[in-house]
Parts: sequence; C-alpha cells; structure tokens
Amino acid sequence: MRAIHLFLLLMLSAATQAQNVLSLDQAVNTALKNNFDILVARNDADIARINNTRGNAGMLPTVNLNGSGEYSLNNINQKSSSGTITKYSSQSSTTLGANAQLSWTLYDGGKMFVTKNKLNEIQALGELQFQTKVLETMYNVIAAYYDIVRQKQQLVSINEAIRYNKERVIIAETGFNAGTLVKTDLLQAKIDLNVEKEKAISQQYIISEAIKTLNNLLGQDPSVTFEVSESIPLNYTPNKDELLDKLNSSNSNILSFKKQIDIAKLALKENQKGYSPTFKLNGGYYLSNTSNSEGSSLRNRVFGPQIGGTLSIPLFNGGETKRKISVARKELESAEYDLENTKLQMNTELLNTLTDFESQQQLLQIEKDNNQLAKENIEISIERLRLGQTTSLEVHQAQESYVQSSTRLINFEYNLKIAETRLKQLMSTL
Repeated sequence: MRAIHLFLLLMLSAATQAQNVLSLDQAVNTALKNNFDILVARNDADIARINNTRGNAGMLPTVNLNGSGEYSLNNINQKSSSGTITKYSSQSSTTLGANAQLSWTLYDGGKMFVTKNKLNEIQALGELQFQTKVLETMYNVIAAYYDIVRQKQQLVSINEAIRYNKERVIIAETGFNAGTLVKTDLLQAKIDLNVEKEKAISQQYIISEAIKTLNNLLGQDPSVTFEVSESIPLNYTPNKDELLDKLNSSNSNILSFKKQIDIAKLALKENQKGYSPTFKLNGGYYLSNTSNSEGSSLRNRVFGPQIGGTLSIPLFNGGETKRKISVARKELESAEYDLENTKLQMNTELLNTLTDFESQQQLLQIEKDNNQLAKENIEISIERLRLGQTTSLEVHQAQESYVQSSTRLINFEYNLKIAETRLKQLMSTL
C-alpha cells in the first residue's frame, strides 16, 4: 500500500510539473493578448479605423438645433416724420428664437472623395504598422524564450562539469590517501569543484533574469515561474532565391512605406483641390417670437422653412494653397526616398541574415563533432587519472575544453534559431 501511495505521489508531482511547462506557442499567444506595445499598436490601428468615415471626409451634412433668448428693458423716445412724439419709460422686451439648421457641401471639386480614399489608406497603414509591431514582439518573445532554453542547457553543462569534478576529487582523495598523488592535486580538484559550483549559482541567477525578461514581454508579473522546452528545434531550410524574390512584396516595413507613398499622393491631390470652388446647401426651419410690454407692436412671431446655397470661389488666400501643394510634393518625395532606403536596408539585412544562418549551420555541425571529441577526451582523462597515468592538470584542461565546447555548441544552436526567426520576421511569416 505504501508503494502505491508513493507511486501516486510521484505521478501527481510529474503531472503538476508538466502542467507548468510553457510552450513557445503559449508564450506567443500570451504576448499577443497582453503585451503592452501590441495593445497600444492595436489602439493606434483602431483609431485610424474609427477616423475612416464619410463624415470625417466631409461628405455628410451637419444639422444643428439652436436656441436663443434675450430680455431687455428700454427707455424709448421716438419722433416720427409727422411730428408725433412717442415715449415709453422702462419698456420690457422679450425675444425667443429657435431653429434647426442644415449645412451640406455638395461640391468641392471632388476633394471629399480624395479625403475618403486617403482615410482608407491611413486605415490600411495602421493595420500594416500593427502587423509590424506584432512581428517585432513575436521575434522578441521567441528570442527571450529560447534564451531561457539556452541558459538552462548551459546549467546542465555546468552540472556535468561538477559531476566530473566530484569524480576528480574522489580519485584525488583516494590517490592521496594511498600515497600515489600529492596533496596539491587534491587541493586543485577541490578548487575546481568549488569554481564550478559558483558558476552554477551564477547561472541560476542568469536564468531567473531571463525568465523575468520573458515575463515582461508577456505582460505578466515578473515573479511568475514556469518551465520551458529542453531543446531548440532546428528544422528550417531557407530558399535564398525565393526569399529575395518575395521580400519586397512580403516585408511589412516595405509595405508600410509603399502605403505612405499612396497617402502622400492623395494628400497632394487633396491640396490641389484647394483651387476648386465649393457649393454648400443651407436650409432649416426657423422660429422667432418677440414680446413688448408697450408700443404699437406688442408681439411679433416669425416662423417657417428656409433654403439657400453658398457658392465660394477661391481667388486669393495669401498663397496658402500653393504652399500646401509644395509641402505635399516634398512629403511625397521624402516618402519615395524612405521606401527606397527601406528596400535597401531590408535587402541588406536579408542577405546578412542568410549569410549568418549558413555560417551558424556550418559552425554548429563542426562543434557537434568537436563536442563529441571533447566528451570522449574528458572521460579518457578521468579514467587515466584513476589509473594514475596522467596528472590533475591534464584532466583540468580536458574538462575546460569540454565545457567550452558545450557552451559554443549551445550558443551556435541559439544563434541559428535567432537567424531563422529573423528571416521569418523579414518575410512576415512568423
């Protein structure tokens, strides 16, 4: 019965630990929901969408309901042409008015339609910029996630070095007690063991800092703890020609600058419409009521519908329209320069990243072989030390060689993954 309870306890512990493993997909999904930069970028895109209305483009009428009231107390002394004199002392007068007024621009040279198209493009730009921020955040999350994996693998390598050092200490103690090894070998073995233990403590701190970094990207409390996957998957094979061919049509930065050129063209066209006449339809229903305490007219009430129009032809506005057109042309020119510069930068970065990817692949393959050799070398050195056929210094050098090889191997795997992630970010395929 006790064995059954122990088995169930172990199974429950294993299940709990498994539940605490954070997968990369879970990390990315959490960031997409909680990351503050993404939330702000989403709001910016939503603002562009909310602004994209026919009313904001000036295509819809405005209707206002207005009301007014006035009370006056007057002393009146009137003399008519017939010689009649009329005097009122402290005459009170009350005037009340109300109206529903409509104003609608029916024609402005087509400017309102250009403005609506510009708002469409601004909304599309907002979505592209949001996509860029999402890709940037995903890249940072992936890099931070696999950095934790890398640091944990480094800790495994350090723990393996500790195991070798403990074995060295045991061998040195046995040899010293048997009189076959000098005490300095034993002391050096213990020193090397302590150094590796110190490295393990420092590595634990590095791991905790890496977890906090990822938590920050996920928009969650930095004290949240979790496990990550134990290895870095490397199964990506880029097609250089395909990537170069599709970059200009896939990269979100390039697409954003293309969209900015479209917006700049519409802004220029919009300003050019400043030379066009405008016609506004005005109409409404008006009511006015005036009451006097004395006089020939005690009450005057006016009400009824009114309709009219206003034609405005721009003749001179101090050169403002010309200035706006000149500025719009310069902004369009700058947008075109920005696009070409971005294309150049993205193509350069793509080529550099492809070169880095290929280099990391080659380095990783060499280091895999080198790591196997270093592991075999340390194991042979330990065995030779046990047989008294080598010195502690030789074992120390073999051990250092193995630890350094393991560190390089881990870093090459991580660098290769980062290069892969950057390539996918450039192609907007993360």
